[in-house]
Amino acid sequence: MHKQSLHELAHALSQGKFSSRELTQHYLNRIQQHKALNAFISVDEELALSSADTADLLLKTGKANPLTGIPMAHKDIFCTKTLATTCGSKILANFQSPYEATIVTKLREQGAVLLGKTNMDEFAMGSANENSYFGPVKNPWDPERVPGGSSGGSAAAVAADLVPYATGTDTGGSIRQPAAFCGISGIKPTYGLVSRFGMVAFASSLDQAGPMASSAADLALILQAMAGFDAKDSTSVDCPIPDYSASLNQPIKGLRIGLPSCFLHQEVEAEIQQAILEAVKIFQQAGAEIVELDLSLQPLWIPSYYVIACAEASSNLSRYDGIRFGYRSLKGKTLRELITNTRSEGFGDEVKRRILTGTHVLSSGYYDDYYLQALKIRRLIQNELQGVLAKVDFILGPTTPTSAFKLGEKLTDPIQNYLADIFTVAANLAGLPALSIPVGFNKGLPIGMQLIGKHFSEAQLLNCAHYYQQCTDWHQARPAYKG
Repeated sequence: MHKQSLHELAHALSQGKFSSRELTQHYLNRIQQHKALNAFISVDEELALSSADTADLLLKTGKANPLTGIPMAHKDIFCTKTLATTCGSKILANFQSPYEATIVTKLREQGAVLLGKTNMDEFAMGSANENSYFGPVKNPWDPERVPGGSSGGSAAAVAADLVPYATGTDTGGSIRQPAAFCGISGIKPTYGLVSRFGMVAFASSLDQAGPMASSAADLALILQAMAGFDAKDSTSVDCPIPDYSASLNQPIKGLRIGLPSCFLHQEVEAEIQQAILEAVKIFQQAGAEIVELDLSLQPLWIPSYYVIACAEASSNLSRYDGIRFGYRSLKGKTLRELITNTRSEGFGDEVKRRILTGTHVLSSGYYDDYYLQALKIRRLIQNELQGVLAKVDFILGPTTPTSAFKLGEKLTDPIQNYLADIFTVAANLAGLPALSIPVGFNKGLPIGMQLIGKHFSEAQLLNCAHYYQQCTDWHQARPAYKG
């Protein structure tokens, strides 16, 4: 059962080939068998099986939705009433939310069966999923390597067939980068397309929720259920939502695809460059025009992103003080000591590093030199990308400059860790949609290709990715991981 696509599972459930309870139990068994991956923070078998029974009753009526009865998982950054919401942090290790995120509600109303919540870098801060209070997640292609971050638990769970799909969040590449490292498909929608209500904030102007699955066709099905205006979210955009699945199988001929020279510089591993160029040939054979691009501001993407992201993180995480909710230190005789000890004990090193950096760039005397300058550069980056996308339909390149690196390899060098997002942060700075799909292997490890599109061009992006996956079978490859 776990080798079938979402569409195949939905069809099998509608035909009564197996029940949602049987399917749910199958995936629960797989999660138990592969606990060594550490992909999950929490699993609720009783709730999952109860939801599956409810789905089975709906399936019998013939009025079920496409996702009804299909198991899934949420990244543990989305608030849920039934399971703790930890954000991979000690400071929220036992936090029980009084409300649930909008996308949790939407998928539940579609009849989705929630199995549990996936492991993640603490407060979504990281590119390797090594910063979780609950321990690092392992890449199912090679357990000695990272799955990418911060949505590494979701990516590893999908790649190892522990769930058919999972949700993730993308602040600077945290859906696309782990999707590339784990050989699956993932999309970061246009900022505002999917509600952020109930998604614990890291950097509010950059964070965006999105789905992770095996293929672009599966992503289209999930995004259909997730997208839409939400009055509870002040950043939500009220716009028509197309039928993403119906938009697949459109012709590629005539598309103009941009290939930036900076995406294929010498620091990108040779095997990854070759895989991207082979993918380009497939689009050319379909009648697409490849246009060479120059993105002159690309060297400024990372510094601009990290100044803004850390500044917003510093502000957003100030609420965790041990007074109102979450972990509280038992040390300290004064209020100041209590708050200081709570934050010192509750946050991990990477979160502390970003809070300190963000507080510094926002402080008097440095605001103009760092934060204000980063905002100005962000606008220039947005203008350059929008100018380029006025001439081409998509921007194509590698998702990451390297394949998955070894656990612990970059823990002592934060800068090298940050550079794993060198090609992905621009889409977040500009609020553009972008996705990653598998395009080959580098010494047995998956390679990801990124496509960046115009605002609200998800249907066209998914169609382009789907065409490529119709011509290749990289997305069907599965790790030989045995646990």
